[in-house]
Amino acid sequence: MERLAGTRCLVTGGGSGIGLAIARAFLAEGAHVAITGRDELKLRSARETLGSADRLLCHTADVADPMQVNQLVELIGKRWGPVDILVNNAGVNIKKRTFRELTVENWQLVLRANLDGAFYCIRAVLPGMLEQGDGVIININSIAAKRPGPLGGTAYAAAKAGMRALGICLAAEEKDSGIRVTNIYPGEVDTPLLAARPQPVSEEHRAGILQPEDVALAALFAATLPARASVPELVIKPTRHVYV
Repeated sequence: MERLAGTRCLVTGGGSGIGLAIARAFLAEGAHVAITGRDELKLRSARETLGSADRLLCHTADVADPMQVNQLVELIGKRWGPVDILVNNAGVNIKKRTFRELTVENWQLVLRANLDGAFYCIRAVLPGMLEQGDGVIININSIAAKRPGPLGGTAYAAAKAGMRALGICLAAEEKDSGIRVTNIYPGEVDTPLLAARPQPVSEEHRAGILQPEDVALAALFAATLPARASVPELVIKPTRHVYV
C-alpha cells in the first residue's frame, strides 16, 4: 500500500542531498512531488534519476524570492491542486562562518536561504492547507538550532534557531486547523553542503555520519502519521556522536 498516494508534495532544495532523497522516498509511496532549487542542472539530473514523470514536477526557483515561491505554488496548484505536504529543505552555508569573518552580505545570504525561504514557502501553501483543513509542514532544520556552535557557524545557527521558532509557533497557532508541523534536526549528514566547510571533510568521516536517506526516512515518518498525530520535534544523529 502506497502511504502517500494522491498527495501533493513540495520539496525545496530537491536537486541533491536530503531533498533528493526525500523526493525519492515520497515518490515511492505514491505521492506527486514537486522539487525546486536554484540550480537547473541539478534539477535536470534529479529528474533523470527519479523517473515517475507523471508524478514529478521540477521547477527552478529561489526560495529567498517570495515572488518566485508564489509562482511555483501557483504552478503546482494548476497542475495538481493545493500542496498537502511542504518540506522546507533548501539551505546554504558559507566557509567563512565565524562572527569575525561574517560580512553583512553573507549574513543576509544565509538567513534568506535558510529562514526567509521557509517563511515564504509556508506563507504560499498555508491558505490551501487551511481550506482543506489538513496539511503537513516538515522543516529540515539542523542540530545547530538546538546546539549552536562553531561547526555550523554563527549565521547558520541563528537562521536555524529562527526556523525552529517559526515551526513551533506555527504549530501552536494552527493546532485546531488540521495543520501539523514537524521540525527535524539532523546532525552531520553527508551532503554537498559539506563542501562549504572551512576544512575539507575526509571520505572516512563522510562514511561515519548520516546519509540523506536516513533523514528521508524521518521525514517520511512525519508525513505518514495519521491526522490525529504530530511530531513537533525529531532529532536524528550519527550513532557515534554524543548528544548532550
